[in-house]
Amino acid sequence: MLTALFGGTFDPIHYGHLLPAMALTKEVGLSQISLLPNNIPPHKPQPEASTEQRLAMLKLAIEDMPPVFSIDTREIFSDKLMQPSYTINTLQQWRIENGNSEGLAFIMGQDSLLSLPTWNHWQTLLDYCHLLICRRPGYAEKTDNAELQSWIDAHQTINIEDLHKTANGYIYFAHTPLEDISATEIRDNINNQQSCKDLLPAKVWQYIHTQGLYSAKKM
Repeated sequence: MLTALFGGTFDPIHYGHLLPAMALTKEVGLSQISLLPNNIPPHKPQPEASTEQRLAMLKLAIEDMPPVFSIDTREIFSDKLMQPSYTINTLQQWRIENGNSEGLAFIMGQDSLLSLPTWNHWQTLLDYCHLLICRRPGYAEKTDNAELQSWIDAHQTINIEDLHKTANGYIYFAHTPLEDISATEIRDNINNQQSCKDLLPAKVWQYIHTQGLYSAKKM
């Protein structure tokens, strides 16, 4: 059993999130993917949609998805709502709740991996989980940061079985599809009255219109 946490602002959630996650489930053999909406993202601007709206969009997005998908609200309903959502704190809390023998992975894109040295206590992440890295268009697999590259080389595996035999400690680069979709692009397109219906689930697209999010106008 290998559970994965997939964090993000999801402002809004789109196929650039969902399609790689679905492919990753099959490639790695995940038993569950928990979408983990951030409260205060440490490295991004505050979301435009409210917490309630982002959560509603997540629920709509997975309604017609396989039951492997769920939502983990621990960060948005934390008792420390005015503090940034540091991944290391979430992983530590998950381990306290589930023990040290359960397999746990954290999903991130190549862009996030390259920015890892800016994360809080980044070098201890693998003490709590594996890292599953999804490819992103335009991002290199190697980094010029010698410390980060050395850390990646020391923990990288190409053997999926390693992810199931141990509870944490490995970095795996997945062969997920390259989806050139971003939430920023979607918000900008909606603000410019351009359709984005092919970039995100239909129920999410309808919700955005109903709520008037991102300066959307009915098209």
